Amino acid sequence: MNKIRSQLGTAIFATIIAALLIIPIFGLHLERAGIRTYLVPQWNYVIWGCVIVFVWQLLRPAVKTATKGISFPALPSLSAKSRPVVILVVALIAISWPFFAGRNAVDIATLAMIYVMLGLGLNIVVGFAGLLDLGFVGFYAVGAYTYALLYHWAGWSFWEALPLAGLASATFGFLLGFPVLRLRGDYLAIVTLGFGEIIRLLLVNLNDWTGGPDGISGIPKPTFLGIPLTRSPTSEGGTTFAQFFNIEFSTMHMVIFLYLMALLLATVTLFISNRLIRMPIGRAWEALREDEIACRSLGLNPTKIKLSAFTLGAMFAGFGGAFFAARQGIVNPESFTFIESALILAIVVLGGMGSQLGVIIAAILITVLPELAREFSEYRMLIFGLVMILMMIWRPQGLLPMKRHHVEVPASTGNNKDGAHA
Repeated sequence: MNKIRSQLGTAIFATIIAALLIIPIFGLHLERAGIRTYLVPQWNYVIWGCVIVFVWQLLRPAVKTATKGISFPALPSLSAKSRPVVILVVALIAISWPFFAGRNAVDIATLAMIYVMLGLGLNIVVGFAGLLDLGFVGFYAVGAYTYALLYHWAGWSFWEALPLAGLASATFGFLLGFPVLRLRGDYLAIVTLGFGEIIRLLLVNLNDWTGGPDGISGIPKPTFLGIPLTRSPTSEGGTTFAQFFNIEFSTMHMVIFLYLMALLLATVTLFISNRLIRMPIGRAWEALREDEIACRSLGLNPTKIKLSAFTLGAMFAGFGGAFFAARQGIVNPESFTFIESALILAIVVLGGMGSQLGVIIAAILITVLPELAREFSEYRMLIFGLVMILMMIWRPQGLLPMKRHHVEVPASTGNNKDGAHA
């Protein structure tokens, strides 16, 4: 009886808290009529929200007991022979996707590849090195504005500016590494958050260079080996992609080309990061993540390890930013707010910190699912926050946790080969 009263009291208290949160967000709606603004209550949302919270709090102990032994099924492990075949099939599907899908689907897939690239870059800093970075969008912005400024002031093309965009972001990552060398945890997160906001505010206030809040527009799309994919030549006596290959012009050519470029950049990011974690620098990142004191005792230099993680992660963000600027044709500071950093960090956490396959799947899900439910676009961030809370409760290690390579020593069964007791 006391247990039921306790659950009922908890449910009532949770319902009151939910009502206090739901009423100002969903229960009160402002409507404009002429020169007056009216406050129109919408109690349906409040009532349904409170009922759901009340029922859930009552049933939560029973649900927790019923699902105690339930766990996520593990993915089947691939053998050494089947792994190349699976990779080849996935690559063929990814390459052939834009030739069969519609324009909207290809655009969404291109955006997903950008977030895959950003997620893999942040995974180096957060997943491998264990450094909480909330200002990753700052490096993303540096890469985008590097290409935009080089085109606007010097007339550089995308392919000329791409390496410099990565270099500029890597330089900022290297410089950011110095102030945070002695910081960990929440303090590190606060400093990196401040860095991201400083970059955005600089872009807003440097009107003479960056265009201020309006940004820079008219950024050209990438070319195919110097051949523009436009309807007409960009220079006198030039040729277009359709004219060069003697095919009919279509706007889908550019859409497909941008997708294939994003896929290539994401694949290169995956390949490089996958090789890095197998090298000594990758082992050093893992040692730093597990225990910095033990890392020092092994003779490793945490300063160099942190700087390398920030630098390499920022470099990939710079490449993604340059491609984003080329795809959009315009950049402005509003594209690089804190919510972007939070979204990229959520991709890493949702996929599983340190898990590259998990980050790829999470980036695709977070990009695609909101597009499939546009009728709930107003509540996108609310649903997103709810999903993250549920993940932290039932799957805190992420969708696909990183698997660490380990060797098991078989238990001793008696004497060894020489007859000595084991």
